[in-house]
Amino acid sequence: MLAGAIFDLDGVLADSHPIHLASWRRFLTSVGAPVSDEDLEVVREGRTKEELLRYFMGEVTEDEFSSYAAQKDRIYSEYLNDVNAVSGARHLLHQLKTAGIMLAVASSGSFRRVHHTLDLLQIRNYFQVVCTADEFKSGKSTAAIFAATAEQMQVQCEHALVFEDSAIAIRSARAIGMKCIGIADRVRASALLQAGAEYVFPNFLGMSLVRLQSLFSGEPKTNSSSQAQSCSF
Repeated sequence: MLAGAIFDLDGVLADSHPIHLASWRRFLTSVGAPVSDEDLEVVREGRTKEELLRYFMGEVTEDEFSSYAAQKDRIYSEYLNDVNAVSGARHLLHQLKTAGIMLAVASSGSFRRVHHTLDLLQIRNYFQVVCTADEFKSGKSTAAIFAATAEQMQVQCEHALVFEDSAIAIRSARAIGMKCIGIADRVRASALLQAGAEYVFPNFLGMSLVRLQSLFSGEPKTNSSSQAQSCSF
């Protein structure tokens, strides 16, 4: 039985990866550490800002970390007002909430940025629980944030459905018995399916509560990445 749905924010509810990539590129260039497009892909992995700064900058002092983090936040804030919801997200959230499904956000972003983004998208009122990197410093490389989110929702892991765009996050959620749906383009679909996603879609258009509930009824899934990507909810 589907009792709760947990959504990632960046790249899942919010079409924010383009502005994340642009702001990280601009920040890193400004501090003399330019990166390639391939290097920037790590931004999509569900890591916290602290993890990303240490990944790109190496070991830094606490003062350096605070300074870099503030610079990165200032740059990102210049882009944030341009963020939009992923297509179909509001409609699906309305279906789920109307049906009494518990809804949560589990994000590797900071408390302040996550809540600000939800407010900008005008979807904050859909969620009973919001968990952020301020509480879980390890990001999504472990299942801690998913387990704690389910506990706060009072939903058992096997009755929770996670929407994610990171293979690392999907593996973490699957490790504690949660089902997952990937939100990504065709280029990244295969990695999410291999990580354990039931299906991968580019957005929420056409998804229905009935089809989501069927994932918990023992109905067989399609394993082919091409079929999974084109399957319609």
